[in-house]
Amino acid sequence: MSSHTLSVLVENKPGVLARVSSLFMRRGFNIESLAVGPTEIPEISRMTIVVNVESLPLEQVTKQLNKLVNVLKIVELDSTSAVERELMLIKVKTDLQTRGQVLETVQLFRAKVVDVAQDSVTIEATGDAGKLAAMLNVLEPFGIREIAQSGRVAIGRGSRSITDRTLRAVPGSQAG
Repeated sequence: MSSHTLSVLVENKPGVLARVSSLFMRRGFNIESLAVGPTEIPEISRMTIVVNVESLPLEQVTKQLNKLVNVLKIVELDSTSAVERELMLIKVKTDLQTRGQVLETVQLFRAKVVDVAQDSVTIEATGDAGKLAAMLNVLEPFGIREIAQSGRVAIGRGSRSITDRTLRAVPGSQAG
């Protein structure tokens, strides 16, 4: 099995997320990551879905997704032709002796401190999964108290956009 990242443009309407995720559930696929948000056009949302499956079953699900009324376009993104990022908030134990080392780690990974308490520091880090895993590995000895992580978001590299042609077909959009 291999990891696949799908960028799915959908109409921004109630129930679309439930219909899309239930299609994966009915096929027995576990969604590893799911991020949804509006695009530059308010009537359209982008779902970034990461699943770990073989190519053939994924192709079948993609065909079924295309049949859903509110799905406008599906593109599989690979890491060489896309920019992929995740957001992670990490609360790390600190004391007077370790705080400086933790802050050095934050700078090393180009992260930032977003909250400081007497016995902990909360860090905001963005990057690909490898960078975030490496950062966690370095911070682990200090004691990680809590982690909150977003799903992967991805967008194709270069000037082309998957919304270019799609937007013209959506009633009410401002594309022209």
